[in-house]
Amino acid sequence: MRARKPAAPLAEDDLFDYAVKLLGQQMRTVAEVKRLLHRRVEPGDSGEAKINAVVARLIERKYLNDTAYAQDYAKLRQENASFGKRRVQQDLMRKGVQAPVISKTLEAAYESVDEEELARRHLERKRVKKPASQKEAARVARMLMRAGFGSSVIFRILRKWDIEEEAIAGLESAGDEPDRGSE
Repeated sequence: MRARKPAAPLAEDDLFDYAVKLLGQQMRTVAEVKRLLHRRVEPGDSGEAKINAVVARLIERKYLNDTAYAQDYAKLRQENASFGKRRVQQDLMRKGVQAPVISKTLEAAYESVDEEELARRHLERKRVKKPASQKEAARVARMLMRAGFGSSVIFRILRKWDIEEEAIAGLESAGDEPDRGSE
């Protein structure tokens, strides 16, 4: 098996065309575009200068906008995947969106959202039934944590399902509760 030969470094105009092609395939953040462009330039300051020039042109032409990306991403993840605020925040951070943009976007996107209702939609989407044991309740709680919901929402749902208070207290004391102080 032969190793792939690295692609030849691109000139700035070719790099711009490559970036536009990348953005035509899917929406990306500034950080993602920079990471992908690094593969197609020579190492060092000259390559970095090309990347910065291309990104500036993309932003100027409104092909690249982290704020719009974050708004669209939050809306889609909320409506289609029924994810909670924390999950969307973590995803956007992983994608390289700046923290102030994330907090402003999520504040607007989740201001009129009932997170308990969103969590219930998530459970319906996953076809999760009422847990019959403490073990199943813990599994549901972990699933909701991964989906970005806070402990108060999770335990409210479990209580409305008439899960024994003992089992819920066991989950809290076992450390299955996500970050207590954030809600």
